[in-house]
Amino acid sequence: MNVFSSAAWRKSSHSYGGSGDCVELTTFQGMIGARDSKNPTAGYLQIGKQDFAALLREIKAGHYDL
Repeated sequence: MNVFSSAAWRKSSHSYGGSGDCVELTTFQGMIGARDSKNPTAGYLQIGKQDFAALLREIKAGHYDL
């Protein structure tokens, strides 16, 4: 069973710029779920809260800028 099946997914307030590049997040028992809001049935990424926090720090620091 999908641990996030009954979860309330939240979309970033920055996702409404019209580009369609939106991510939704949810939490459950110490885990973060992330999925594409345009295709929520395609699956999700499950990551621990500490690892997700580290990923956000790296993104904010510009490590993944294209």
